[in-house]
This record gives sequence, structure tokens and C-alpha cells, in this order.
Amino acid sequence: QVQLVESGGGLVQAGGSLRLSCAASGSIFSINAMGWYRQGPGKQRELVAAITSGGSTNYADSVKGRFTISRDNAKNTVYLQMNSLKPEDTAVYYCNAKGRLNTGWGPLFDSWGQGTQVTVSS
Repeated sequence: QVQLVESGGGLVQAGGSLRLSCAASGSIFSINAMGWYRQGPGKQRELVAAITSGGSTNYADSVKGRFTISRDNAKNTVYLQMNSLKPEDTAVYYCNAKGRLNTGWGPLFDSWGQGTQVTVSS
């Protein structure tokens, strides 16, 4: 199975920066896509940013120009650099990874981390 461990959340003032990290481990053959989602108070979980193994990225309109997603394929790790943070960015941030287990013919996986809290004060 696959475990995702997130780190880097915390409390920051508006305009500040944080960097989230998520490391995947387990019986991984390949990871096709990794991404960050968030769920604010009373809101549904939404995509923040995603990145493929080839480096293609996708961002929510609300974070374009402020957040940058990157990954280290050798370490099965994805990062989210968050700059110019706003109070509306306050949420629990979840890491997601999709790929294949064990071999090139192994089963697909779609795994989530436990979440890390990001709080932006005004």
C-alpha cells in the first residue's frame, strides 16, 4: 500500500509564505500524478494544484501566480510553495497521489495524506 506523509503547515500572517511537503512511500511502481487539495471550514474539498510525472501543472484560479507546485520524482515527493497567503487560504491541505503498485502491470492506487492545517491570520 501507499503512505503519504505531509509536513509544513502552520500559522502565518497574511502576505506570508509556507512550503508544504508530501512524501510517498510503500510498494510504488510509478506515480502518475501528485496534487494538493484543501478543505476550508464549511466548504467542500477542492483542487489547489496538481503535477504529472512529466512536469505538467494545473492550478486553481484562486492560487495562480501565488502558489507553485513541484515534485522530486526520485524521492516520490511533492511540494507546494505558497506565497502571498490570504486569510481565505485557511484550510486543511491534503496531498494526493495516483499511480501503480508493485510492477508495470500492478493495480492502480489513489491515496491521500492525513492533512495538514494552514491558518492565515489577517
